[in-house]
Amino acid sequence: MMISPNSSVKLIVPAPAKELSPNSPLVNYALRGLERCWLPRERRWSHIYHLDGRASPNESIAHSDVFYTLNVLLGMSRVAELPADIDLPEIFHRNAMGLTALPVRKYAFGMALWAAAELRLPIPERVRFELKTILSDEPQWRAFRAQDLGMLLTGVIAQARAGEREWLCFAGPLYRFLKERFHSESGLFFDAPSGFRRRFASFATQTYLSIACYQYGEFTGDVSALVMADTCVRNLIALQGPQGEWPWFFDAMSGRVLDFYEVYSVHQYGMAPALLEWAERFGRRGARDALVKGFNWVLGHNQLGRTMLAPELGLTIRSQVRKHELKSRAPRMLRALRNTWLENAEALIDSADVRVRLECRSYELGWILWSFGRRTDVRDLSYNAVFDQPSCPPGGQSQRNGGGIS
Repeated sequence: MMISPNSSVKLIVPAPAKELSPNSPLVNYALRGLERCWLPRERRWSHIYHLDGRASPNESIAHSDVFYTLNVLLGMSRVAELPADIDLPEIFHRNAMGLTALPVRKYAFGMALWAAAELRLPIPERVRFELKTILSDEPQWRAFRAQDLGMLLTGVIAQARAGEREWLCFAGPLYRFLKERFHSESGLFFDAPSGFRRRFASFATQTYLSIACYQYGEFTGDVSALVMADTCVRNLIALQGPQGEWPWFFDAMSGRVLDFYEVYSVHQYGMAPALLEWAERFGRRGARDALVKGFNWVLGHNQLGRTMLAPELGLTIRSQVRKHELKSRAPRMLRALRNTWLENAEALIDSADVRVRLECRSYELGWILWSFGRRTDVRDLSYNAVFDQPSCPPGGQSQRNGGGIS
């Protein structure tokens, strides 16, 4: 058909096809959630995003913000496509420097080592000096908790793997300290090298020390480290709850569950998958099934029969907790002591006595990025339709329950 220059016919040019994101919907979901947790003036992600409908949902605690931000940056090291306005070097440098000015735990320095290695970023000189002071003062290691030791050893190995061999001299001594003072004959790990609190170990204790052992064993070829990590994972899988719950509290001496609660969502979709990725790599039977079962807990296959996501916000709901313990941990500690001395085996309680903790912490979304940023083999999870739902704009409210989460 011929069209004259004066014709009123308008040509319709097809819109360019929308480019598919190289990220999975799960990863993009976590990135959307992190937009809500961002504190632009402080240049970091927040300590808590409250999900109870309050007008100002972000709560900032500086030393926690800094650690959580480093954890988020670690996760972002595995993301194929990040938002264009995220300046990784600037955010890392600013928050790493915060470690020397704020009352942070030693594990935050370990996270800085690990994140810097994965992002291929330099560690600020002042932070490097502080780290070497911590790592060189072996008598002070007696004050380490499991998370301190696990993250420092993981960070040292990550740096060595990235070619920064100056850190490797600390790896052997840290691992020997772990093996001698944190490994229990039960196969689980202690929470501290000595003292009354030592045997009361959390799921996080098992995760951080097992990952450190996998990292050390693979890099150095030390089979004993791989055996310790694999034994711990085997025991954890055996203790996983009937609907995939990862218990929170253990007696590391006997290897028993002391308390399932709180059941934290981040363990289900983030930290357990990070550990089980290593276990799968080394052939641990049941690791993949445990990962899937645990993740499905978040999607509603749990004793409350409810999702632990807030799709309108791109966030997650922190935990399921005994309804009388939302504001106090004292009953939980007393129950753990009683169960230890009476040698009781703890189980799940009636769902009528369980509630959810209505908050999300930014590091939790960082663990999603780390655990699923590079995985392409669990599409039933990372491409689940729930992660494709549109979210509200920042500052907007859910159309349900006046902005709160039911």
